[in-house]
Amino acid sequence: MRHALRGRLASEQAGLTLVELLVASAMGVVLLGAVGTMLVSAMRTQPKVSKRAANVSDARWVTERLTREIRNGIAVDRMTASSVSFRTYVRRTACGGSGTLASGSPAIKCEVTYTCTTTSCSRLEANEGVYTGTPTIVFTGIDSSNVFCYVPSTNADPLTCGPAAPGTPPTYVGITLRIPNPSGPAALTVSDGASLRNATLSY
Repeated sequence: MRHALRGRLASEQAGLTLVELLVASAMGVVLLGAVGTMLVSAMRTQPKVSKRAANVSDARWVTERLTREIRNGIAVDRMTASSVSFRTYVRRTACGGSGTLASGSPAIKCEVTYTCTTTSCSRLEANEGVYTGTPTIVFTGIDSSNVFCYVPSTNADPLTCGPAAPGTPPTYVGITLRIPNPSGPAALTVSDGASLRNATLSY
């Protein structure tokens, strides 16, 4: 009799009822739907994330190049929010040329002008005091030409970066690149700046 009771209990506990199967199936469908939605969302977002990372990387490279040249500058000659011209030393055989100097040769003094529009920034290298020529595009993809600020400035606190104070040569140039954000309406900004370390020396 004991064996018969055990057999009946085992048969009653084996398998799932129809209700249990329906509930488990519904839960599985919901879980698979959630996973599928997350996967599709991730696949749609990935190109925007990659584009954003590429834009920021390019903007950082440009700001690093700008700050490096400005840091080696001697004096800022022309300055607006969208353009800056400064005398600096370059390692070329001639201003605007393509040939590089030998390692033991001294750098030459040239005029470098960066000009930014609402879509791109360009670089022009020429002889001292020359601001015209054929510029080279160094960066595209910005959405504002308001890139440069200066110290001393016309702000209430002249030591904050802003429009250049008239009659006083700037010793610091700030740079802010605004690039479109593929993930939303707010623009991405990459900011940096540099002081002209040669501006206080006798050149």
